[in-house]
Amino acid sequence: MQDSTIETSDTVEIVTVDASNVAERGFFCRKSKPGESGYNRKLEWLGQRFSEGLMIKILYENDRSVGFIEYVPGESSWRAVSAPDYTVIHCIWVVGRAKNKGYGARLLNECIDDARRAGRAGVAMVASTGIWLAGPELFPKNGFELVAKAPPTFELLVKRFDDAPLPSSPTDWDHRLSRWGPGLTVVYSDQCPYIIDDVQLALDVAGERGVEARAVRLESSEEARELSPSPYGVFGMVYDGKLLSYHYELRQDLERLLDSYLP
Repeated sequence: MQDSTIETSDTVEIVTVDASNVAERGFFCRKSKPGESGYNRKLEWLGQRFSEGLMIKILYENDRSVGFIEYVPGESSWRAVSAPDYTVIHCIWVVGRAKNKGYGARLLNECIDDARRAGRAGVAMVASTGIWLAGPELFPKNGFELVAKAPPTFELLVKRFDDAPLPSSPTDWDHRLSRWGPGLTVVYSDQCPYIIDDVQLALDVAGERGVEARAVRLESSEEARELSPSPYGVFGMVYDGKLLSYHYELRQDLERLLDSYLP
């Protein structure tokens, strides 16, 4: 079955990835390690998400994948944001020497155009001035406005097409953190193929220090929106009611973070 190609020039092509071609095309992340657990978990996760309207588009430069965008109707978003009637971007990324060529804007405009065609009220993105998620710099240049901030470094950015109510970010972060109780809780899902490795690492590091630890898998987008300890939605390490980290950590960094809280 042929790919649904959105845009082609001499060197640049944007390809829509769906259930018909994801096994061949992949989903950009971990593309060099398709046999690993995280990759296969994400592949299985996508098999359940395409029917919910999830879209992935990969940008190729000279037949090499250099960027991608993943987005979904807000009603099925795995970010901790309330955005009914909007499209929510999960991830947008351009790598290496492909940066600073306008590819991020091209991918973003693919999403905006799809949202307009689908009759959505606009597009929302959870960005971060820290690491792991895309930074906010791209979005104001493409008509997005800052509508909310959340700790530690998150920003909710929105491009609204009409006068529909704006999306919102939760404000109950202290409650979300306290609900997990004492010890270390790793909250995760399979939306990101990298984080499953950190789940086991966190449990191992906690065990080495005699810290009670558990892992909780988010099974639905509703759980991600309602239970996540951070706006990222799909991963968080909570220790004694405090957000230890919302992103992948190397062992030495995780050890340092956890040790900073131990007596």
